[in-house]
Amino acid sequence: MPQADGPALRVLSYNVRGLRNDLTAMVSLIRSLAPDVVVAQEAPQRFRWRTRCADLAHRIGLVYAGGGLPSLGNLLLVSLRVVVHETWYVQFPLTPGRHMRGAALSRCSVAGTPFVVAGSHLATDPTERPAQAAILAKVLSGLTEPIVLAADVNDTAGSTAWRTLADGRVDAAAAGGREPAPTCPVPLPRERLDVIFVDPRIEVRDCRVVDSPEARRASDHFPIMAELRLPLPAPPALSPADQGHVAVD
Repeated sequence: MPQADGPALRVLSYNVRGLRNDLTAMVSLIRSLAPDVVVAQEAPQRFRWRTRCADLAHRIGLVYAGGGLPSLGNLLLVSLRVVVHETWYVQFPLTPGRHMRGAALSRCSVAGTPFVVAGSHLATDPTERPAQAAILAKVLSGLTEPIVLAADVNDTAGSTAWRTLADGRVDAAAAGGREPAPTCPVPLPRERLDVIFVDPRIEVRDCRVVDSPEARRASDHFPIMAELRLPLPAPPALSPADQGHVAVD
């Protein structure tokens, strides 16, 4: 059961389509949702990517945590509530003739409560996706903190890549018996390619696809908004020596 006694965390996952649509609508939409963490896929990663990522963060009122070119278009932005302790990247092997893909990860904390946020965008090629998902799952398996993974899987629930990333995690959109909604394409949504997976220790209080007039102008994917509550870290175990000196009132 989730340990619902830690701080709340609002996480937004959004394929921003290279900021090629209505940027003003996108900024207004994200600001209105007031997320603590934004995980963006298809963020700027080429010409002037640093400036464009920083400008997006500034316009939304968030802070750049990592991503862009080093993570092949995955971007992590956070509010001032979130302390970023470390950011690192995973780059998947390049298949000749295909786009190189990767992931961005940040070790963070809110009110002293640790967590890791990870973002990725898997390949459109069905022969590449399972191996990419396996690489990312292996990286995540070596972490001890509660994990929030936001991804554009480019595949649907039940696929090999989806099952690999879902293994041992909770699909936030389906938590509590919710019926997941499709995330794309915006004009006539019929597929759920975007997902937020969370550690079972994290409580999912709400998760929804954000469909609004602004969302329909901002990208070809709808964003996903998850309301989470993190588990408090376990107290450190007492050593045998300390156990013999526990104060008693």
